[in-house]
Amino acid sequence: MAVVTVKMADTDKVFLQAMAQFEGVSLSELIRTQTFKALEDKYDAKVADEALEEYERYLATGSPALSWQALMAEVGLDD
Repeated sequence: MAVVTVKMADTDKVFLQAMAQFEGVSLSELIRTQTFKALEDKYDAKVADEALEEYERYLATGSPALSWQALMAEVGLDD
């Protein structure tokens, strides 16, 4: 397993240790899970923003918007 060193102020470490204890996990587990959660949330938001921009460009061309029912039928989930 790889090891990553993170430098931070002593007060930040104390806070993170307290949060790890509060969550009932190790400091390493807290940092790992919370970092990935934050990055995944940021990625999801960016993908959603890009999809919305693409949809808005599509609508700007005058193309019709599909209803929810038509979309579900198009992808084969209308059962």
